Amino acid sequence: MKINNLSFCYPKHHSPVFSNFSLQLQSGRIYGLLGPNGAGKTTAVKMMNGLNRPTQGDVLVDGINTKDRTTAQVARKVGYVFQNPDEQIFNSTVVKEIEYMPRYFHMEEDEIGRRTEEVLRLTGLEECRDMNPFDISYSTRKFVTIAAVLATKPRYTIWDEPTAGQDCWHIAILCDILDHLQRENTAVVVITHDMEFVVSAFERVVVMANKHIIADGRPEDIFSRDDIIKEARITRPQIGAIAHKIGLEKTILHRSEFVSYLRERRTLSPCCLPNTSRP
Repeated sequence: MKINNLSFCYPKHHSPVFSNFSLQLQSGRIYGLLGPNGAGKTTAVKMMNGLNRPTQGDVLVDGINTKDRTTAQVARKVGYVFQNPDEQIFNSTVVKEIEYMPRYFHMEEDEIGRRTEEVLRLTGLEECRDMNPFDISYSTRKFVTIAAVLATKPRYTIWDEPTAGQDCWHIAILCDILDHLQRENTAVVVITHDMEFVVSAFERVVVMANKHIIADGRPEDIFSRDDIIKEARITRPQIGAIAHKIGLEKTILHRSEFVSYLRERRTLSPCCLPNTSRP
């Protein structure tokens, strides 16, 4: 996917939500999209799958301009998981919700059945298959929408704040799903304020602030920059914040890195090292 010089204004508004937004997404890569509320992140990703149309610029999906396709046609290649699952669920059971879009795209029934079983296993929803989605927890409903999007096997998927309201167990399932999508060569864009999730799962981070992209790079490059963190009003992950506070010259984001670095530098005696036996 190639995103070229996008700008977007809402009707009757003169000031753009953002401008000069350019990005290229590669298959099998996981991208984090960070920034303060109001930076235009959700508006930008809605243009990637055709829900919004750019005021200026182009989104090319496999060489095809989204301006030349309907939203449903774009959704076949670019799946979008809303932040609020209640805005995306319309069927009376989990299975019916998952089957809906593959059936809309006129897939064969055997293929629909195979894909449904695959995403039920992947998302841990097998025991909920015949339940009404609104009879299960809000956090689990998020997995229903993820499963429904993945059942169509899009080339690209967009997740909006998937870890909000999730416990550690479900965040681990999200990471497993991302690993699976990488193996399937699917590109994923994730909007998130969860910096621990960023360092555990993402290869590349795009940061938005003040109506444009201000940084694009590896997590360790982004979190080493005080100016980016201040402008985007983001925080370092916990270990990164500790390492920065005690003045380590190396950008460290993971507990194992932190302990290894301290041992190498001999700045702590073994009895003072953090306990790494717990996750």
